[in-house]
Parts: sequence; C-alpha cells; structure tokens
Amino acid sequence: MPRTDAKLPPAYRRLWWASGIDNLGTGAFTAAVPLLTVTVTRDPRLVALVSAAAYLPWLLVALPAGALADRHDRAGLMWRAQAVQAALAGTAAVLTACGAAGVPLLAVTAFGLGAADVVFGTAAQAILPDLVAKPMLPRANGGQQAITTITGQFAGPPLGSLLFGVTAALPFGLDAVSFAVSAAVVATLPRTAGSLRTRPVVRDGLAWLLRHRLLRTLALLLGVNTFCGQLANATLVLLVTQLVHPDARGYGLLLAGAALGSVLGGLVNARVVAAVGSRPALVTALAVNAGAFAGIGLSRDAVMLGAFLAVNGFVTTLWNVVTVGLRQQFVPSALLGRVTSAYRLLGWGLIPAGTLAGGLVAHELGLRAPYLVAAAIRGIALAVALPVLLRPHQN
Repeated sequence: MPRTDAKLPPAYRRLWWASGIDNLGTGAFTAAVPLLTVTVTRDPRLVALVSAAAYLPWLLVALPAGALADRHDRAGLMWRAQAVQAALAGTAAVLTACGAAGVPLLAVTAFGLGAADVVFGTAAQAILPDLVAKPMLPRANGGQQAITTITGQFAGPPLGSLLFGVTAALPFGLDAVSFAVSAAVVATLPRTAGSLRTRPVVRDGLAWLLRHRLLRTLALLLGVNTFCGQLANATLVLLVTQLVHPDARGYGLLLAGAALGSVLGGLVNARVVAAVGSRPALVTALAVNAGAFAGIGLSRDAVMLGAFLAVNGFVTTLWNVVTVGLRQQFVPSALLGRVTSAYRLLGWGLIPAGTLAGGLVAHELGLRAPYLVAAAIRGIALAVALPVLLRPHQN
C-alpha cells in the first residue's frame, strides 16, 4: 500500500503549478469584473446579471462535461478548455482597452469563461485519482485547495484591483496570459484513457448519485448553500463600495481576507477531521458559515467585515475539501467525471437563480438584506439535513 507520507508524484506537482498560474489570473479577473461593472451601472440587478452569467453554464453544461471527462483524455480536455478561455479573456482585454466594455460584453465573456471552466473543473477533479494514489488524495486535495485559494483569492484579487486602478484592461490581459501558460503546463500531463460509450454515460452519473444517500444529501445541501452564497455575494461589491467605502484596492484586500481564512482551512482541515470526524466537521462548518453570513450583513466597518469574510472562507474550504474527498472515496473511477458533473449540477445549478435573487433582494430591501436572508435559509437547510449528515456508515 502506498505510504501517505510519500512525496506526491511529478505529474501532480505540474497540475498544482498549473492550478496556481491559472487561478492567479482568474482571481485578478474576478476582482476586476465587478469593479468594471459598477463603472457602467449601479443597478444591483445588472451587477447580479453579470455574475449570474458566469455560473449559468453549471446548469446548462455540467452533465455533458462529465460525459466528456469520462469518455476522452482528461488532460487534453483541460488544456483545450484553457486555450478557449485565453482567447476570450484576451478579446475582453482588447475591447476594454478600446472603451467598448459594457454589461452585454461582460455577461457574454463571463458565460464563455464559465462554460470552459465547467469542462476544465470537472476534468481536473476526475484526473486527480489518475495521478495520485488513493491514500494520498487528502493531501493532494488539500494542496489543490490551498494553491487555488492562495492565488485565486488571496493574491489574485488585490493584484486585479491594483491593475484595474492603473487601467481597466490589465486584469483581463493577465487572465489571458495565465490561461495560456497554464494550458501549456497541463498539456504535459499523462494521457488518460476514456470510454467509447455514447449517450448512456450522461445519465449514469446522475443515476448513481441519486442512489447514494449521503452524497445525494450533500449535493442537495450544496445546492441550497450555493444559492444562498450567490444571493448574498452577488452585490458584495456594492455593499463594500457604498456602505463600507473602501476604494478599489480596499475591495481587493477584503477579498484577500476571505482567502486568508480559506488558506488556513486548507492547511488544518486534515487535523480537524482527524479530531472530530468528517461529518461533525461538515456540520460545524455549515453552522459557523450561517453565523458568518449574518455577521457580514451586520458589519459596520471594514475590519469587522473582513473578519467575518475570513471565517466564512475558513469553513467553506473545510467543507469543500472534505466533500471532494468523500466523492473520490465512494465513486468508482470510471464514473467519477459523470458523478462529479451531476453533483455540481445539483450543487451549483441554482447559482444563477441565487445571483439574480440577490440583486432583487438588494434592490428592494437594501444591500445588507441578502446576507441576512441567506443566513436564515442556510440555518434551516442544515437543520433539515442534520439527521442524514450524522448517521454513520450509510450509502
């Protein structure tokens, strides 16, 4: 049996570097898009519309992406998806530099990047057990989560805010370059054999997931949580810039505060799970998350807001690492791409609806209301799911 303290293989390290490079540019882009959007419009509904466009592909593309990940070479799918993203981000950079950016351009770009990211993300989670022995998967997942958080949330957003302050096109250009470099690294990963089956593969993953009580519950609970997360976060840029009042650089620093909590979560999650068990860790993470959302909505200054964002980042990362590990543990390798896509369809499919709902709630009830509403819904969902989450040895 492979030792859990052995070094992770070179192929994994290349994937790790590719993830870091990719997410540095994506983090810069993530900070720049809402900042550019609020220079075009202050309507919370339009701000939310741009955010919703980025997540709509999880509803429309998730199941086909899972079939592709199980049918074709996963590394090949990943670098081709990133090549498409590089072209889209580069086009957005040029149009922004020319002063042609507006809500339609931002929405279309966000949708295109999101669709390619569905393919990339599904294949990336499915390829990991092909590169790393099962006993080493917790370390590998923690490493992936840590580098993704450090670059995509901790380093990228402040860099994107800083570059945006120089000129609006720079963060988009950085994103295009990061996609291209990451694609070149991913192209060196070992090829994986795919299945030649056709239409039945799309529904097999969903059918398997619906039969597994624990993973089915986690997927549905994730759906509620991501709906609430986007309901709250869709207008965060307005909450920060209009009520807390930092400049563009301060907005990026607040996002970095959330990332700091995420990094800490990725580093200590193994110890937390070893101490209390995976399911109690999940329950605790969900309960603290609901409280953090309420705290964000009630925050009156940047320090308090940043602290609650950090707490939210910590428990969200803990949840993500544990649930990804459970999927990789229970799901057969030949089905992992399809089950992952089905899980994400159930878990992320409501994100566009949550984003639009957040814009409407903020417009009607004020910019603090989305976080308070989301906290209440998350608390109710946790109470409903609690018996399943704490029941031992179930499929």
